[in-house]
Amino acid sequence: MNLNLKAKQNKTFDAIVIGSGITGGWAAKELSEKGLKTLILERGRDVKHIADYTTAELDTWDLPNRGQIAAEEVNAHYFKQVRSGNLTEANKQFFVKDDEHPYQEKVRFDWFRGYHLGGSSLTWDRQTYRFSDLDFEANSKDGIGVDWPIRYKDLEPWYAYVERFIGVAGEKLSVGHLPDGDEMMSALSYNCVERHMKSQIESRWDDRKLMVNRVANLSEYYELFRAGEPNHGKRQKCMMRNRCDRGCPYGGYFSSLSSTLPAALATGNLTIATNKYVTEVLYNEETQKADGVRVINTVTGDNEEYFARVIFLCASTVDSAAILMNSKSGRFPNGLGNDSGELGHNLMDQHAGIGLVGSTNDFQELYYKGRRPTGFNIHRFVNTNASSKSNSFVRGFSYDGIAQREGWGIDFQEIISSGIGLGTKERIMRPPSNWTVRIQALGEMLPYHQNHFYLDETQLDNWGIPQLHFDAGYYGSNEVQMRQKMLEEAQEIFSECRIKVSVVVNDKPVFGRVGRVVGSARMGKDANESICNGNNQVHGCKNVFLTDGACLPSSGTQSPDLTLMAITCRAVDFAVNQMKKTNI
Repeated sequence: MNLNLKAKQNKTFDAIVIGSGITGGWAAKELSEKGLKTLILERGRDVKHIADYTTAELDTWDLPNRGQIAAEEVNAHYFKQVRSGNLTEANKQFFVKDDEHPYQEKVRFDWFRGYHLGGSSLTWDRQTYRFSDLDFEANSKDGIGVDWPIRYKDLEPWYAYVERFIGVAGEKLSVGHLPDGDEMMSALSYNCVERHMKSQIESRWDDRKLMVNRVANLSEYYELFRAGEPNHGKRQKCMMRNRCDRGCPYGGYFSSLSSTLPAALATGNLTIATNKYVTEVLYNEETQKADGVRVINTVTGDNEEYFARVIFLCASTVDSAAILMNSKSGRFPNGLGNDSGELGHNLMDQHAGIGLVGSTNDFQELYYKGRRPTGFNIHRFVNTNASSKSNSFVRGFSYDGIAQREGWGIDFQEIISSGIGLGTKERIMRPPSNWTVRIQALGEMLPYHQNHFYLDETQLDNWGIPQLHFDAGYYGSNEVQMRQKMLEEAQEIFSECRIKVSVVVNDKPVFGRVGRVVGSARMGKDANESICNGNNQVHGCKNVFLTDGACLPSSGTQSPDLTLMAITCRAVDFAVNQMKKTNI
C-alpha cells in the first residue's frame, strides 16, 4: 500500500496540461510562473530545439529528390497529409504518418497534424491578428449558433500581454474591426509590386488596406524589444530564409520550443513527458471534479494515470474534443461536459479555393533581397458596417497574397547539356521572369451543427481507441453567395492594380484545407448549448479547462491563434485565482 501511495504521489501535480503546441506551451508557462507544479503530457516524440531541426540548414540540392518525397513513401505514409500542398522531404518529420494515425471521412476532410513536442507551433503560419467585437458579437447579431460569452474588452489586456512576449512584426492601420497591437515590432518590408498594389487599392477604396501580414517573426532583436527582460529561448532576429516549417534554429519565429517552454522550465516547476497519449479525463462522481487523466505510453503500450487539481486541454481542436468524448462516466455518458449534445459538432474552417494568379511587366528593373517568410493581407471589408452590408450573405472574407519574381537561376541540366563557359555566364546574368502575383480569398464559415465528427467504435487505432470519423463537408447558401463576391472583388483588385490575370482559381472548397479548423467544443453561457463557459471551464466539471481551437463559437476571417493564446492566459489567471480561493 505504501508503494502504491508513493507511486501516486510521484504522478501527482498541481496542474496537468495536455498538448505542447501553441496553447499548451502558454498554459504551461503561465501555470509554472504562477508557482504551480505543472506536467505537460505530449502524445508524440520529444523534439529538442535546434538539435532536432535536422533539415533547417539544407539547400534543395542537399535533399533527396530535390526536396520532393518519393511517391512510394507518400502512398505508404502520407496519403492524406500530402493534401496540404506543403509536405516536403524537408518538413515531413513534423507531419504524422497517416498509416500510423488513421481517421475515417464520410466526405473528404483534410486533417493536417504533427504529434511531437511543440506541436503545430513549429509549422503554423505565424499570422497574429486580434479578433474584434465584429467577431465576438457576430453570432448574436446574426442569430446563428451561440453568442460568445466574452467580448473584446475581456481579451484586450491579454492580447497585449501575449503580443509583447511573442513579438509581432506589423504596422498599425487603424482599422477598427482589425485592432492594432499596443506594441509591435517594425513590419516586414513590402516589395515594389506590393507597394504599387497598396497605393492603387488605398487610392481607389476607402474601406480596404493592403499590408504585409502581421506575423510572430522577430523583425528586431528580442533583447532590444523586451529591454531588461529574460530571453529564455535565446531567440534571435528572423534571418528571412522562409524555412519556418523545418523548425527555426534561430528562434526567429514564436514556437513553444523557443519561447514558452523555456520560460516555463526556467521556473523549475515544469515537467515534460512525451509519448504520452491521453485517452480520457478521470471524472470523480463524488467530488464532481476531475482527479486526473488516463494515458497510454506509446513506447511501452502501458496504461498510466496522472493526477492534478486542475487540467488544461490544449491538444488541438479535434484531439481535445475527442478526449472529452472518450471520457465517459455515469454523470456524463456521452462525454465529459456534453450535457448539450454539441460535443464534436459545429466544426468550422475558413473556406478557400477562390483566387487569381497574374503577372505584370512593370518593375522589370527591380528585385528584392531575402526570402520574406510571409505574404500580404487585404483585410475583410464586406459586412463591416452599414455601408458595406451585403444583401446576399452575412460575415465576410479577406485575402492573402504575395508578389514574387522568379526564374533568375540556371538549371543544373542546362550546365550538363551546354557546358560551363561564356554561354553559362550569359544565361546566369539574364533578366529574371516577370513578376507573379497570387491572391487567395479566405471566407468565414458559419457554424453548422451537421459538420461534426464522432468516435467510430468499429474502427480502432493502434492503441485500441476508437478512431475519429468525420462527417463534415456541408457548405450553405451563405458560403455559396459569398464565394461569388470573393471572386468578383479579386478580379476588381487585379484590374485596379494593372495585373494581367493568367489563372482563375474557382475550386470547390475542401474542409480542413486552410488548416484553421475550430469549433467542436464551443464556449457559451448555457450548458444546454455549449461545452465550456466564458472562463473556458468545462460545464459540470469546474477544474477542467479547454482553451484550444475547439472552444471557438465562430471562426472569423483571420488566424485564430493569437486569440487562443490570449484566451489561454486569461483562463489560467482565472483558474489560479479560483484555486487560491479553494473553489477548485
